Amino acid sequence: MASFPEKNKKLLIHIAFWCVYASFFFYQISFSRGDGPDWERILKDFSSHIIAMLFISYLNYFFFLPRFFKHKNIGRYFLEFLPVFILLGYLVVLGKQFILGGYPYTERWLYSTRFAVNVILSTLFLVFFVGLLKFVEDWFELEARKTALENEKLTSELRFLKAQINPHFLFNTLNNLYYLAFNNSPNTTEVIAKLSQMMRYMLYDSNHPKVSLNKEIEYIQNYISLEKLRFEKDVPIEFEVEGNTAGVTIVPLVLITFLENAFKHGVSNTAKNSWIKAKINVAKGVCHYEVANSKIAESGKTVKEKSGIGLQNVKRRLDLSYPDNYEIEVADKEDSYTVGLKLNLV
Repeated sequence: MASFPEKNKKLLIHIAFWCVYASFFFYQISFSRGDGPDWERILKDFSSHIIAMLFISYLNYFFFLPRFFKHKNIGRYFLEFLPVFILLGYLVVLGKQFILGGYPYTERWLYSTRFAVNVILSTLFLVFFVGLLKFVEDWFELEARKTALENEKLTSELRFLKAQINPHFLFNTLNNLYYLAFNNSPNTTEVIAKLSQMMRYMLYDSNHPKVSLNKEIEYIQNYISLEKLRFEKDVPIEFEVEGNTAGVTIVPLVLITFLENAFKHGVSNTAKNSWIKAKINVAKGVCHYEVANSKIAESGKTVKEKSGIGLQNVKRRLDLSYPDNYEIEVADKEDSYTVGLKLNLV
């Protein structure tokens, strides 16, 4: 819950300004007299002046400036505001002459053009300053709305990008499960159990902005286990974790994309010498993640061409979640494909 100062920031700024101005004005009229201060006239002058300044300033603040923001015509604004300002300024001058007329040494000064100009200019300054506060407040509110909309847009985009990952994995796993059940494989129950764990992670844990790296590693291990059941012993699969991962958090479902691409485009039951190696190393707040796989060609397309969409997806997620805090290196060799990620875990 926001604190009182945060909820009433604009009000407190206005109160602070008027307290400073009122203090300065009170000091000016109290200690600039030649004789001893006449507190009755001083209090009348002070109270009437502050009330008049508040009225004129906030008449502009709440009525004329909102109309200007609506029609955005500066000429129309001055045509509407200036006659009212001149009339009210003239009334302020008359009021001061009436209240302060009893001072003999100020009588000529009170009825001089210089006194009227002085009052009008000081009033104009206050109106201008309070109006400037309106412009500043509206600008900050606009920036806050833009930031909120941008954050909402980024959040929606992240959800969309994560949603692109989940259905692909789910359909592949269900196909594998159907194949195992059709052949009465004893591994069917194990696949269902691991799939249940992974679905729970995707539906609940991955909805948080960040998750424990250990949970992400567990998700990867379950994924690899399911793929091992599919490939049996035809494809060597290695996964290694180094460093202290306790207490480390990461944006969910970022690392899995590299591994999915490796399984989808880099190995096959029919291709000889297919292999996958993955490694995670965490040290000094930096996560080094590398996935390497054998390269095969399917229908004239290489792994680089076919994995482009998935790599673009994960790059966009990293741009949104870790701007300027990650590096991706790709080593595209004749017989292997390696993707390395260096991620500052900010």
